[in-house]
Parts: sequence; C-alpha cells; structure tokens
Amino acid sequence: MSYNLLKGKRGIIFGALDENSIAWKTAEKVHEQGGTFVLTNAPVAMRMGAIKELAEKTGSEIIPADATNIEDLENLVEKAQEILGGKLDFVLHSIGMSINVRKGKHYTDQNYDWTAKGWDVSAVSFHKTMQTLYKKDAMNEWGSIVALTYMAAQRVFPDYNDMADNKAYLESIARSFGYFFGTEKKVRVNTISQSPTPTTAGQGVKGFDGFIKYADEMSALGNATADECADYTLTLFSDLTKKVTLQNLFHDGGFSNMGVSQKVMEKFVEE
Repeated sequence: MSYNLLKGKRGIIFGALDENSIAWKTAEKVHEQGGTFVLTNAPVAMRMGAIKELAEKTGSEIIPADATNIEDLENLVEKAQEILGGKLDFVLHSIGMSINVRKGKHYTDQNYDWTAKGWDVSAVSFHKTMQTLYKKDAMNEWGSIVALTYMAAQRVFPDYNDMADNKAYLESIARSFGYFFGTEKKVRVNTISQSPTPTTAGQGVKGFDGFIKYADEMSALGNATADECADYTLTLFSDLTKKVTLQNLFHDGGFSNMGVSQKVMEKFVEE
C-alpha cells in the first residue's frame, strides 16, 4: 500500500544482492512510496547477485562502488546527485562480511588480515560513506542515514564471530558521526538491530537455522522478516521521524527485552 511517504525524496541504497536481502526489499518499498534512488554494490557482489533485475523493476540506475574505497564513494555520491537531480534525502548501508566466518575460523583463532578486511567492509565503510557525504555536503536537511546491525553487538552469540565486534563498531560510528551530522547539517543517523533474517549473509553463520527458530520462540511477536524491516526502514527515511537520531533501534519482535519465553521454558521442563 502506497502512502507516498517518500514522494520527491532521493537516495542511495547499498547492498541489494538478491530478493532475500533487506536492501532489496527496502528498494522495492521505497519505489512503491514514491522515492527515487541509485543502487550500489561492490563489483564482486554484483556478479553474484541479481541487482540488474531490481534496477529494471524500480527504474533505477546502478553505480558499482567498493564501499571501502574513498575514490569509489566520491564517484558514487557525485553521480547519484547528477542522476537523481539534487542532494540526497536517504541512504541505506546494508553491508556486512566476515572472511573468518566464511572460512570457518573460530573466534579464538582468527586470521587478523581477514579480521581487518571484515572490519573495513562491515563497519569502517559506514564512516567512509558518511565522511564522503559530509564533505561533499550531499545530504538535504532532515535527511536520514540508516545502517543495519544485529544484537550480537551487545550480547554474546558465539558463532557470530568477529561480526559481533564489527557491528559494535558500526553502532558507535552511527552515534559519533550522527552527532556531527545532526548539529551541523540536520541529518539523522540511526541503526536498526534486526531479527536474525535468512539473507545470503545471515545464512553464512554456523548454526543459523537453529538460532532463527530459537529467536522466533523467544520473541513476544516472533521474528521480524526482511519485508517488515524494509517497512520500518521507510519510517526512518520519512518525515515522520525527523527528531529520531543517534539511536540503535531494535526491530526484533521483542527479543532484545526477553529473559525467557514460555515456549523456550517448556523445552527444558521434564515431563
């Protein structure tokens, strides 16, 4: 259902890989609500995904960019404004990668070169993106920048590995850069801490299927889907949330405030 929440608004969406990704769902929803945008992803990710299909569906252009490379980001921001016809109103950072997770390296036995690469892609890229937007004065007043995160930034999930550290760093960047973006340019910066979601990236975590079921039974409302996360992201892009900034917003069916649920307790009670 369209309310034209984003009519006339322009932006950049990072990280749409395939129809399972939250960035993909968000792009579809932004398009439905009247927003226009460019899509971007790293060249290697673009070869793996189906981003051209999404671009055709939403009437969007694709600008390949390595989010860890400043020159690529500068080119992205400049071209996005040229294509869209002005400054930006929203940006979605939906990027995450851990080579240690992908290669099965335990948290206590990391390859630190891989750790550094994952940190750069998953967290520092957010700073680089905002620094580029900030220096180029590319955001309109009351614009909104959102990054996706996960509760492993605050609590222990053993198999989430070094991605937990990356997400904690990402959330800190949102607060720290968000202060300057807010006070100097009236731009909002927030992170959304989403339920475990069966995206391509999420499914790379060991034991993911078991954990997603556990989280669903622990949550008062059950897990939030990628589609529902896209809806929530739209509210942060819209003018309805103009004074929401520096927040890590849990979108997880209540999981983050649960101690234990009746469903989970019943599995440990002897008959």
